[in-house]
Amino acid sequence: MQVRMGLLAAIDIGTHTVRMLVAKRAGRTIRPVARVRRITGMGKELRATGRIGEPGFRDSISALKEFRERMDALGVERYSACGTAGLREAGNRAAFLDAAKAVGVRVDIITAVEEARRTWQGMQGRLRNGGGIVVMDIGGGSTEFISGPGRDESVSLPIGVVVACGLLPISDPPEGWQIRNLRFYFSERISSGTAAWKRRFRRMVGTAGTFTTLAALDRKMTAYRPEKIDGYAMSLERLKYWEERLSKLKEAERLRLPGMEKGRERYIVPGVCQAVAAMENFKIDELIVSDAGLLEGILLGIPDGKGDKG
Repeated sequence: MQVRMGLLAAIDIGTHTVRMLVAKRAGRTIRPVARVRRITGMGKELRATGRIGEPGFRDSISALKEFRERMDALGVERYSACGTAGLREAGNRAAFLDAAKAVGVRVDIITAVEEARRTWQGMQGRLRNGGGIVVMDIGGGSTEFISGPGRDESVSLPIGVVVACGLLPISDPPEGWQIRNLRFYFSERISSGTAAWKRRFRRMVGTAGTFTTLAALDRKMTAYRPEKIDGYAMSLERLKYWEERLSKLKEAERLRLPGMEKGRERYIVPGVCQAVAAMENFKIDELIVSDAGLLEGILLGIPDGKGDKG
């Protein structure tokens, strides 16, 4: 008798992007059915005001309403929706949770440790080669470095790309001193934030939008195809090439490059600067890009027969 696999959905409400994965799950195997993401800029005003601004609030709730309708249309049986750094910090997070519930999505705000653990779990298929691996997850509000599933094996730093743009002056295009300032800021924060880690890493795996966008740019992709991104290798030299090239272009010019997603043209420069700083800090010459991460970890974390009903 064939076992029927019901549809599950995972939703990640990030500081910059709201994403959903709908999939079938058999044990630890995920079979994607649909992926949707909307860049909402929820955290754009967070650093200045401590709150989610009206445009980001509205657009994020609109995205959740769209996701609710998509889940209903697909017949999703159970889902889990998680908020990360932006919602952890927002003074009006309770109002956001109420608004999300009103459109049919119950959101759990997870800790930085839980976010790191789920990201690690979601990437297990990409980490088969054993130890010596550090995962870097560049978000809008925070960046996580993860070397394992344990509490002491992850570090969360408040240096996400949206936060960085709120803290440091970045012109369009950036001036040379601004790029040097970004490099210094990221190098100092990453070095001090990971100083307790005495181990050496052989390889870095990069997950989330900065890395997948860099891979798409490097491959000159006109349409995003996860299977062409997942596992793509990029050298430190190649990342430095993109750091230099992107920093010399205006945002409108970046948007015309094959592979650049609308909404990331402003944040890709602090993202690539941060990636370069991390690789230099850990003395790693190559990284592997992963299309999988937190969403897959959220989906794998839905207990059999439990979770919010679709």
